[in-house]
Amino acid sequence: MLNVTALYRFGIKPIVFAACAAPAALMTLGILAAVGKIPSSPMDLGADPVDRLLHACGIPALNMLLITLLVTPARMLTGWSHLLRLRRMLGLFAAFYALAHFVVYAWLDQGLDLAAVGADIIKRPYITIGMLALLLLVPLAITSTNRMMRRLGRRWQKLHKLVYLVVLLGVWHYWWQVKKDIREPLLYFAIFGVLMAFRAYRAFRVKSAPATAPERT
Repeated sequence: MLNVTALYRFGIKPIVFAACAAPAALMTLGILAAVGKIPSSPMDLGADPVDRLLHACGIPALNMLLITLLVTPARMLTGWSHLLRLRRMLGLFAAFYALAHFVVYAWLDQGLDLAAVGADIIKRPYITIGMLALLLLVPLAITSTNRMMRRLGRRWQKLHKLVYLVVLLGVWHYWWQVKKDIREPLLYFAIFGVLMAFRAYRAFRVKSAPATAPERT
């Protein structure tokens, strides 16, 4: 019989990795089709390929950030500790897609004109918020290794609590970027609110739990 560790290593982990890599693969095929390198692609970049790519990078980044916050509640509800081992992968993929989102904006939309990028960041609040989220996410990705965890010690947990702010800023960035239909950003805010409420409730339960009574002699 396949044990739990083997099931995680050879089943769940590869499936999650493939799911996380799928948006990048689809975008690559879409770009190759758009420049005529392949005849067709499952992803059609449409009349505005830059906007399509921005959306195709940004949404996976948000999804994976929210899923990283979902890991702890899922582990507590299922009792399956191996779920915690998926957080690093999900977080790194989220950082990858967030960085790709910025690269598409800076390169394809702004033509690597750093002055224009800087002016846009200052002028447009939703870009300001998105840039702040990216700047906070990068150190979290850099310090996600076991070596950095050992080196930072308790400071590592404090640093990685910034992920809550990163997710909030990311959803806020999406909300302000959408001009008319805000239903999807509202859904993201609702999911984020539920996940944070779970953590607040858990912290309250831990704080209010009575101390263990001393054994009677």
